[in-house]
Amino acid sequence: MGYWQDIFKRAHLIILAMLLSVAGSIVGTAVQAASSAVIIMYHRFGESDYPATNTTVEQLDTHIQELTTGGYTVLPVAQIVTRLAAGTDLPDRTVGITIDDAYRSVFTVAWPKFKSAGLPITVFVATGHVDQGSSRHLTWDQVREMRDGGATIGHHTVSHLHMVKASPERLAREIDDAFERFDAKIGQRPGLFAYPYGEANLATMATVKKAGFVAAFGQHSGVVGNTDGQYYLPRFAMNETYGDLARLRLAANALPLVVTDVTPPDHQIGDDNPPAMGFTIARQIGSLSNLACFLSHAGRARVERLEPRIEVRIDKPFPQGRTRLNCTLRTASGRWRWYGRQFYRP
Repeated sequence: MGYWQDIFKRAHLIILAMLLSVAGSIVGTAVQAASSAVIIMYHRFGESDYPATNTTVEQLDTHIQELTTGGYTVLPVAQIVTRLAAGTDLPDRTVGITIDDAYRSVFTVAWPKFKSAGLPITVFVATGHVDQGSSRHLTWDQVREMRDGGATIGHHTVSHLHMVKASPERLAREIDDAFERFDAKIGQRPGLFAYPYGEANLATMATVKKAGFVAAFGQHSGVVGNTDGQYYLPRFAMNETYGDLARLRLAANALPLVVTDVTPPDHQIGDDNPPAMGFTIARQIGSLSNLACFLSHAGRARVERLEPRIEVRIDKPFPQGRTRLNCTLRTASGRWRWYGRQFYRP
């Protein structure tokens, strides 16, 4: 009996170790889910002439149905970033909704639907577009009505400029002049900022931080909570091509791939092109064998797994303009860990 007792004891210990490993993975996932959220980004609605930035009415209705019945917690974006900064837990599958550029269809198409569904939204407004009185954009009366109805109004500069091309003086003037218009027209200064075109470098991020914003957002995919930075937070963009229900579910269920020691540190590409890209996985998340990275100009990149360090290798230089990096890792539960960056080459 001693022999068999020893066999059973060893088997028991092996099974116990496996269960503890699985439990640890589940707990780790739960902890990371509690310290992360997904932010969705829209632009315009029901404007089929602009498919790259448009969400159809049918897509919008499907999204609202999913967000209200799919087990998500939709919170105001300002509350999400404040709670994350304070280290306060969020419910798993927390989602925030943002809309850039203040097109008229935000008010005529989307706002009544979001409001009826009880879904809070944040609208990033470029004040110059509203001041011009264009029929394509919101009026200040509409901005105030949404604000009074519970929407958050965010800052998007005056002229929706390419910030990485502008001088420090121009950047400061764009931010201050827009603040003055918000003061005059809605009686408050926004605490959230969105970079036009999602373009940012270390200099523009420093300017935005100095202006006193709580947080700032780009247009690169990823989960808020991937890094500690508050001034270049990711968002999943929705449009006609990348806005079906499967895409929304994929994004809204994403988990963070928490990283540190990111290279290159700046998002603006200089003479070192292509740059050395990489990051260190900040938390134990198990095997990285399924980690894959893709660049918008070069496709799938070669990944060197020096765990926990990851190096991303490509030979093709970055083109002028914007390039996006997406790194994903499928979990045992079927959810995806997601880390993204947006680069800019002048």
